[in-house]
Amino acid sequence: MAHTQRFGHVVMLGPTNAGKSTLLNRLIGQKVSIVSPKPQTTRNSISGILTEGDTQAVFLDTPGLHRQKRGIAPLLLRSAYSALAQADVVLVLLDAAPLARRPEGLATELRPIAKAVGAGAVPVVVALNKCDLVKEKARLLPLLAAVGEALPGAELFPVSALTGKGLPEMLAALFSRLPEGPHQYDPDEVSTAPVRFLAGEIVREKLFLALGEELPYATAVTVDHWDEKSKPGLTKIQATILVARDSHKPMVIGKGGSRIKDIGQKARLEIEEMLGSQVFLELWVKVRPGWADDPSLLRELGLGE
Repeated sequence: MAHTQRFGHVVMLGPTNAGKSTLLNRLIGQKVSIVSPKPQTTRNSISGILTEGDTQAVFLDTPGLHRQKRGIAPLLLRSAYSALAQADVVLVLLDAAPLARRPEGLATELRPIAKAVGAGAVPVVVALNKCDLVKEKARLLPLLAAVGEALPGAELFPVSALTGKGLPEMLAALFSRLPEGPHQYDPDEVSTAPVRFLAGEIVREKLFLALGEELPYATAVTVDHWDEKSKPGLTKIQATILVARDSHKPMVIGKGGSRIKDIGQKARLEIEEMLGSQVFLELWVKVRPGWADDPSLLRELGLGE
């Protein structure tokens, strides 16, 4: 007897640094979304494909919701909200650790999410992430009550994206809410993003991790050249790191080129793992003032209208 297949899109929403990218990578079983401790690391809606038995879910990891009004922040918000149009289920991810210490902050965190999700048109599942860091479990009770009030009808799961705790139960709830329909992707596929885009994201992650607090928001990465034909088993990649000011360029390059060499080495190893082939990665740094206000570049980066 043939089983009924299910297929649908799960849109992940939540404040910056709630752990959406870590959760997505954990569910998919490999890295499809870049992770760094800095907010706004995710700029595009990255999708990961999870196929388990008769169910296939496409997870969209959206930029974190925040309240900044300048730079590319408003664009990131638009990107997160526009992903909702594709949602069959919304997965709201909240960082339980700081909220358990200050539960009164939850109403502020949930307001834009409740507004975006609307009045129950799409099923909502809420994951309280990093619950392993909350030692006194009784502290979670006011959080659960506040989430229930702000998002009535949502099902709640305390989880840990890092350890995997609570994820099977959360997945079962998500899967049961997906519509019936045929699978759209091969079971071995893990992302709808092209590898060229993912390679640029890996470079950007290493850049974020290598730099100080302020600079990463003024940087972008474009992949300008991709050649896997001229030498079998070797992929040649040229990428450009864009910075907004002359003073930023030496910060990215580092003393004697040490920082950019380190960024390139770490990115190359990870891209090699992703592609399963040797990689020659060449990185350039270019000053492009006001790149965040350039509509054609933002479109190229997948951020424009």
